[in-house]
Amino acid sequence: MTDRIDAATVPTPAGDLSVLVHDDVVVACGFAPAEAHHARLPGAPPLRRVRGLAPFTTALAAYVDGDLTALDPLPVSQQGGPFWQASWKVMREVPPGEVITYAELAARAGNPRAIRAAGSACAQNRIAPIVPCHRIVRTGAGGLGGYYYGLGTKEWLLAHERGEA
Repeated sequence: MTDRIDAATVPTPAGDLSVLVHDDVVVACGFAPAEAHHARLPGAPPLRRVRGLAPFTTALAAYVDGDLTALDPLPVSQQGGPFWQASWKVMREVPPGEVITYAELAARAGNPRAIRAAGSACAQNRIAPIVPCHRIVRTGAGGLGGYYYGLGTKEWLLAHERGEA
């Protein structure tokens, strides 16, 4: 086990995408500076910025360039209870360009009545877009729902995956 978290950044049309890796596993990723992600990881070892972080940055760049399955093999790990873990697993099973509702996420994660908990799993996801919470939308009347990095970023991700960006 290493005593640090390595971080690198990949430019995208939606902004810089930071990825944080510990022991060859993604522990955080998203459209914010690496330091902001690191601050959301309680008890994490020190952060070290690196220029390249292949195969992680290679996969992220390939995703941005249109290989929508490039993120699928990346190993991830984040803390959360059994329902959140199940929800994050389900999110990774939603095909690129498709969406499901929070209610569908709750049902697929094993508790159809846990719609709010499904929303919390999205809100607490620290590994976007590798764990693609952007593919989860509001139940009922519709709408995108929220997104930690802003609705414009969620819209871009969905359009990108539909080939419309």
